[in-house]
Amino acid sequence: QVQLVESGGGLVQPGGSLRLSCAASGYTFGYNCMGWFRQAPGKEREGVAGIWLRIGTKEYAASVKGRFAISQDNGRNTVYLQLKSLKPEDTAMYYCAANLDCRGRTSLRTNDYDYWGQGTQVTVSS
Repeated sequence: QVQLVESGGGLVQPGGSLRLSCAASGYTFGYNCMGWFRQAPGKEREGVAGIWLRIGTKEYAASVKGRFAISQDNGRNTVYLQLKSLKPEDTAMYYCAANLDCRGRTSLRTNDYDYWGQGTQVTVSS
């Protein structure tokens, strides 16, 4: 079965950086779409970055564009989210998700994804 396991979260000061990882298993990696989402307490889950693994098409939410970068390592079946210039408002649980039938369309909508990881906490505080 499809499994997604996130790692790399932690406590970081404002302006700092982190790299989140999402290791995928249970299917043939490299052809589907993946997304990174976040959810802060009391708020809805929001998409921050998406990628179509087959050719590397990417999209970002306006709130993170220029600060976050999504990337892939097909040899490790892993998708990364590099977070830079972090702000306190970036504090949230971060989740990765997979859509195995995206047909080349990246998405930041939660309803477009079928499989989810358990999340990794990112806290930005001085």
